Amino acid sequence: MPERTAVIIGARGGIGAALADALETGAEYDRVVRLHRGSAPPVDILDEASIAAAASSLADTAPQLVIVATGLLHTADKGPEKSLRELDPDWMMQNYRINAVGPALVAKHFLPIMAKQGPICFAALSARVGSISDNRLGGWHSYRASKSALNMFLRNIAIEWQRKNAQSIVVGLHPGTVETQLSAPFKGNPAHERFAPTRAAADMLSVLKGLKPEHSGQIFAYDGSIIAP
Repeated sequence: MPERTAVIIGARGGIGAALADALETGAEYDRVVRLHRGSAPPVDILDEASIAAAASSLADTAPQLVIVATGLLHTADKGPEKSLRELDPDWMMQNYRINAVGPALVAKHFLPIMAKQGPICFAALSARVGSISDNRLGGWHSYRASKSALNMFLRNIAIEWQRKNAQSIVVGLHPGTVETQLSAPFKGNPAHERFAPTRAAADMLSVLKGLKPEHSGQIFAYDGSIIAP
């Protein structure tokens, strides 16, 4: 049997590290590759050359699973907008580059090195707030729009890749509200149940394990429910 390889992009973050840990303790994959800005090779989601170089270095492994576990909601001095008057084009573009363009570029370079036959899965962390039909509160303009853009990228990529490998699965994953640096500034909001990264990782990997090619192109929550576009 050929070695089974999983790749986690953003494996230094709370969710990414938990995903890599869970995969390493499981029996499904022989090798788990953790990629981030400090890894060897390094991967910076904003630097296509680093993504391409990392993919090239792993071309011989033909991974069966690639998960993009990166994302941006806030920085030390900037957070999600609550109204139109807070819109800032530079912040908007930063959200798009990290939350949508980066994962799309990972797909561009990593899907071609994945196994050409048999089941493969490419997944990226999305968010329920990226759903247009589910939006009842408004606000968070750049984050919502960038996650919506990611969802469209994933749908397009799924359609294209099933023409190349009929057993391919390309999906988005909503991890829920997880106790990480990304959610830290919003701990005062009691509306959302909060999960430890280990719980979120276990839930998402369980969802992925149950997916079939006909599920490709959709966005799934941590509980296995489908999030409408």
